[in-house]
Amino acid sequence: MVAILSDKREFIIRAVKDMYTDVAGHPEKEFHFPTGRPACEFVGYPADELDVIPATAVESFAGVGYPHKSNFIGEGDSVLDIGSGSGTDALIAALRAGPRGRVCGLDMTKAMLTKLGVNIAAAGLSNVEPLEGNAEEIPLPDASIDVVTSNGVLNLVPDKAKAFREIARVLKPGGRVQIADI
Repeated sequence: MVAILSDKREFIIRAVKDMYTDVAGHPEKEFHFPTGRPACEFVGYPADELDVIPATAVESFAGVGYPHKSNFIGEGDSVLDIGSGSGTDALIAALRAGPRGRVCGLDMTKAMLTKLGVNIAAAGLSNVEPLEGNAEEIPLPDASIDVVTSNGVLNLVPDKAKAFREIARVLKPGGRVQIADI
């Protein structure tokens, strides 16, 4: 039984990595979900917020909502963006947190992390860092994050309970969570 569950888990992880590697490398393709700037605008991102981040971050957007509507991120906050992809939400978070804040863009897809790094440089931001990993094993210390954000990612995580325990672990006391998901 354990082997079957392990195989299913690995199958899900491989499928997610393959799909989002494709989104990173071929954002012009049609996928079974909306992507890019039209998807951002459809779910509520203001055009002026999208205009200040690199178009290459927005072109691979695959989120399902606009988590920043909550305005939970303030000047100087430490932010974890789970499943940051090419960086749409991580870069917006970095602008909101300002130079005294810091943002960790967590993703398990190497192609998205590479694209995030390029987009961080293109945006000229020094308060964002790509971080390889996943929501079930967040590679950050306990109580180190003010705000956790995630957009269309947690539905793809095999062990959701473990992911939420990890979110609780890395949040500082009084920390905030802004999630858009299905």
